[in-house]
Amino acid sequence: MHDFNGGIRPSGLFWTVDLADRAFRFTRDGRHATLQAKDVPVVDSFTFLPIPPPVVIPATVSFRVKWEATGPLIERGSGAAVPPTDRAAFLGRFREARATGSFSGRELGFSFKSDPEASSDRGFAELGRERNGVFL
Repeated sequence: MHDFNGGIRPSGLFWTVDLADRAFRFTRDGRHATLQAKDVPVVDSFTFLPIPPPVVIPATVSFRVKWEATGPLIERGSGAAVPPTDRAAFLGRFREARATGSFSGRELGFSFKSDPEASSDRGFAELGRERNGVFL
């Protein structure tokens, strides 16, 4: 089993990586977005939980994901009208979407590559903006 991920930060945050601001593009009309990165440093930890402590191998991933809105704009959430611990304590505007992408990764002795244009056609994709929790 391979688990390419951003590791666990001292704060406890896991499975995340920092990307340059230019990695994510969103059109003004909110109908298209692209996330693209090349050779992002991650680790391959081979396990889901750190019991026993995982062996980690330096790795890299590259990906490009494109979203195109296909549905009407729907507003969700209650914002500051509910306590910040309420699961509705966010505001968002979302559209169903179609996502396409390609993904690859490599480390010493192992690599993977997706189909050139994998899609969300047999699943679900959504595109939108939200504000949540303490950020309201």
